[in-house]
Amino acid sequence: MIPSGLDDAEAALRLRTDGPNALPPKASHGLFAIAWEVVREPMLLLLVAGGLLYLAMGGLGDAILLLVFVFVVMGITIVQERRTERTLEALRKMSSPLATVWRAGVRKRIPAAELVRGDLVVLSEGERVPADSVLREGLNLSVDESLLTGESVPVAKTASTSATELERPGGDGLASVFSGTLVVAGQGVAEVLATGPRSEIGKIGAALVEVVPERSGLQKETSHMVRMFALLAAGLCSLVVVAYALTRGSDLESWKRGLLAGIALAMAILPEELPVILTIFLALGAWRISRNRVLTRRMPAIENLGAATVLCTDKTGTLTLNRMTVTKIVLDDKAVDLSSDADQPSDVQALLDLAVLASRPDPFDPMEQAIHEAGNAKAKELIDSHRDWSLEKEYSLSSGWLAFTQVWRGKEGDRTVIASKGAPEAILDHCGLDSPRREALDRKVQALAQDGLRVLAVARGVAVGTLPSQPSELHLEFVGLIGLSDPLRPDVPGAVAECQTAGIRVVMITGDYPETAKSIARQAGLSNPEEVLTGLELASMTDVELARRIQTVQVFARVAPEQKLRVVRALQANGEVVAMTGDGVNDAPALKAADIGIAMGKRGTDVAREAASLVLLDDDFASIVAAVRMGRRIYDNIRKATSFVFAVHVPIAGLSILPVLLPGWPLLLLPVHIAFLELVIDPSCTLIFESEPEEKDIMNRPPRARTERLYSWRSLSINLIQGLGALGACVLVFLWARLGHGDNAARALTFAALVMSLLAVIVTNRSWSRSIWGILCTPNPAQWWVVSSTALFLTLALTLAPARQLFRFDPLHLPDVLLSLGTGLLCVGWIEAIKVLNQRRKTSQ
Repeated sequence: MIPSGLDDAEAALRLRTDGPNALPPKASHGLFAIAWEVVREPMLLLLVAGGLLYLAMGGLGDAILLLVFVFVVMGITIVQERRTERTLEALRKMSSPLATVWRAGVRKRIPAAELVRGDLVVLSEGERVPADSVLREGLNLSVDESLLTGESVPVAKTASTSATELERPGGDGLASVFSGTLVVAGQGVAEVLATGPRSEIGKIGAALVEVVPERSGLQKETSHMVRMFALLAAGLCSLVVVAYALTRGSDLESWKRGLLAGIALAMAILPEELPVILTIFLALGAWRISRNRVLTRRMPAIENLGAATVLCTDKTGTLTLNRMTVTKIVLDDKAVDLSSDADQPSDVQALLDLAVLASRPDPFDPMEQAIHEAGNAKAKELIDSHRDWSLEKEYSLSSGWLAFTQVWRGKEGDRTVIASKGAPEAILDHCGLDSPRREALDRKVQALAQDGLRVLAVARGVAVGTLPSQPSELHLEFVGLIGLSDPLRPDVPGAVAECQTAGIRVVMITGDYPETAKSIARQAGLSNPEEVLTGLELASMTDVELARRIQTVQVFARVAPEQKLRVVRALQANGEVVAMTGDGVNDAPALKAADIGIAMGKRGTDVAREAASLVLLDDDFASIVAAVRMGRRIYDNIRKATSFVFAVHVPIAGLSILPVLLPGWPLLLLPVHIAFLELVIDPSCTLIFESEPEEKDIMNRPPRARTERLYSWRSLSINLIQGLGALGACVLVFLWARLGHGDNAARALTFAALVMSLLAVIVTNRSWSRSIWGILCTPNPAQWWVVSSTALFLTLALTLAPARQLFRFDPLHLPDVLLSLGTGLLCVGWIEAIKVLNQRRKTSQ
């Protein structure tokens, strides 16, 4: 009987009522809206104001340099905002394939987005299900639902003419099929019950919309510091302008010079390098991590890597290969492990040959693919040798016969081979075994299942005469058992051990059965693998109970997608910094909610990759460890760089404000000088700290606490002492220079001492655990590039007439310059003394 389906008019009405079978597009911000949000940041407002003031005073070059920062930060933010909108787009593409549908008795091919409730869709092997439906007619239909459940083994579907509601994904014998899943065997006709956002994949999309990732701690802390210094800079700038003008006669020229001094002081105090440091470190960090085959999609994840305390990992496709493999062969008298490369005994190969004959020649089913692979080259030879054979009859899998059986007849017509494989209970019941043998085989089946293996039984027979219509009438002889597994990735145990050494707890969250989960957990080396919490138990727990149990449980089994998200949030509620790996659609909400979402690049879905912060390009679990090491290194180096920034702003601010407080002093630093320091030296110096190698004990430390701040009062006080040392050296040079030189010459010598002191602060801050000699012996190519280029620019500023005119310098003599530079180096002694005291304090604790 040919199905009729809906007529076109009714389908069009329902499409207008329910909407298309696609996820609703997310409202996106326009470019101007994003730019306006960025410009409202206080740091950028001050940069814009400073640039406009420079422009008003005729300093076009200085204005351009400051305003460049505005457009760089705006560009980065706009790009990141655009990337976050790709997640739902990937879901929409996956959930909207073409569909074959019956409309008014006519079979047609239409876009899946046009499907509506009540449509009858045709399901065929190798195609994706276009909408959540109930199977009305089916012939041996099996569906791979791993995108929704994490299970790598397809589930058989049973047709139902009475079902009116959808069941949950997962489990054999159900009538429901779900959008985005793959038909691996059989065919059928299904009635659509849910489309678009009402489907299972649509609910996941809704969960993705609701999950809003928080700003990272480093972003919040840096934003707070920038705001604080911005307010301080604005206040002092106003005071300096007024104080300078009132103490110098209050004429127009005094107000202009006061305004110049105020701008210079505001620039000296405002740490505009902080967002530049974050941009450079995170961008270059992403590049360095990519060399370990890890793609960074969201920069804050790099910072969070160093603080990760828990790594939540899916089993299928993450810890395992997501590929079924024949692991064990069990015969009556022996068990053979197929993990070795040795040639198999003849009776084992005979069993595999029989299992190949009981499989389709070009199978979609993963277990049949594994059987062909286990037969290796001989499987192909076997199929080739049977090209002249004819497939006499096929007995398909059904609820009454949980086995797949094929009958082959030889070319002469005088030989018939029956090959059957299927559920052990079906095969063993049919082979008429005596009680002792049956009990022994049942124990072997149970032992294989406890090892986390899928078990198939294989039987053979010879048909004489006419073949029966029912497989139960065949005469079969039991041959053996096949144990299949989704094998562990070879490098997983080592990677798990390294995570544990680094203080990172590994938690496995899977939709698989508890016994299988425990087996994989033991192989991977997870601590406490025997304590398993199932999804059913989790559903009955309150959030408080879950938060308590989750402190010790490291294996979660039979977990639904929304429960994975709940586990992640429970860990975060306990103060954990959570990294979550996954590859399926079902992992996307948890990937987005985690502090660090890590998707698999090869086997991962587009949805998982778009929701994650990091993507493992080679699906290598060990790459996570390398990424964590790199994340810790990057955070350490950011701390060193920001310490340097705060230290160098002290002498710059001091030399800017002293002439205001001391009326007899000329302005020592003009805006052009500070532009030179901040736009040449400071960004270049971030390259030194970014390329600094990690400390030797970086992976033996526990993760840093979530509450640990990048800028503490103790670190700021040390930076203040460093800066005061450099300021003192510069003041000494200025006082000495004024004895025999004019104001412009004194300014030039003071500027040279300042540049040298800043270079000294850079070098000694590369490490707080090594002396200055140890630092110089540790390779850092960027250091010598920065030092040499800065020395070149300083030389040009001191010797070239146009540069001297721009910087307001007078010609200098070489001995004066050398003395000035040597005095600038004196600040190294202060810093080294602080290091010694700091090391003694740590030793005494």
